[in-house]
Amino acid sequence: MKKKARKVAVISVCAFSSDHSQDRIVNQMEFIPENVKQFKTNEEMPMKTILLYNGFGGWQVKRGQQTFIEQKCPVNRCILSSDRQKAADADAVLFSQSPSRPRFNRPLNQIWVLFMLESPYHTPGLSAYKNVFNWTATYRHDSTLVAPYERFQPFNESELTKPQNKNYAAGKTKTVAWFVSNCGARNGRRQYADKLAEHIKVDIYGGCGPLKCPRHQSGKCFDMLNKDYKFYLAFENSNCRDYITEKFFVNGLQHDVIPIVMGGSPEDYRRAAPVHSYIHVDDFNSPKELAEYLHKLDTNDKLYNEYFLWKGTGSFINTYFWCRMCALIHDENRPQSVFENIDKWWRGPGICIGQETWRSYYSKNKKTS
Repeated sequence: MKKKARKVAVISVCAFSSDHSQDRIVNQMEFIPENVKQFKTNEEMPMKTILLYNGFGGWQVKRGQQTFIEQKCPVNRCILSSDRQKAADADAVLFSQSPSRPRFNRPLNQIWVLFMLESPYHTPGLSAYKNVFNWTATYRHDSTLVAPYERFQPFNESELTKPQNKNYAAGKTKTVAWFVSNCGARNGRRQYADKLAEHIKVDIYGGCGPLKCPRHQSGKCFDMLNKDYKFYLAFENSNCRDYITEKFFVNGLQHDVIPIVMGGSPEDYRRAAPVHSYIHVDDFNSPKELAEYLHKLDTNDKLYNEYFLWKGTGSFINTYFWCRMCALIHDENRPQSVFENIDKWWRGPGICIGQETWRSYYSKNKKTS
């Protein structure tokens, strides 16, 4: 029997927690269903089929069981298919980005999964899909299958951390860089950058600024970033819960700069990022106030280098999305659930806030971040 919609909604709201012990990714990576443990050999376990309804494009996976074997999944008895002619035989159907209603009779226990990678502002409306999807697979940490752009995992306490003796400020002569091509983002990031530039030098590369560093030369661009700049604007195109992309994880954290972030809420970054590894614009009352703090760091190597103490304390890991999905599909004890209003879950109040700051949004709605 399917859960009542309000139960799904309660789970979604309560999932916005800073309690790392409730880490859904880690729990799922370690999960082996009780009914699976009863099989003496792997071959005794039934094979489950996952249909990629929108095809294999962009997934970087292989047909059949090979992906699950190569990734050494604890539960690997799953195959990937894109054969819509056999859709009714699939155990789970994964719809990517732009769902369309399939033209086949859906079996009673078939699991429908909605995958979204872009923010709600850049995805189609879902109001026509009430009582359709059972699971979600998105970057949001309250998704059934959490699929972040990147995942930083701290080392266990027993592991030695790498001492940071490097002076990350050494030889750098420039302050802020930004690589950007979309000038009309919904959160007003360009306007914020322009105001910031009134108080500190901001070098803008790409379609929104006078400087050029072509994408096909990204290696050289990031070498320049590491060598010359102290700060990088890791501004997302949307201020939405948990929306933290490669702009932060790759362009920022994986290079020798301090990322200045705009996008997810401060709480979201605290959950996703190493401690003291970034600067959130919402921690300042204005671009001018932020610029004053950046000038302070620019002239104090000790304070600047404190933002790099996290390096060597953890690593960016594979979250084994397909392994986790396979294990969950095999779980015969999983509760039956359905999203009564998936559109409200995806883009309801407080999920995205336009050009407003998270600080002002929470203050106005009498909430805390």
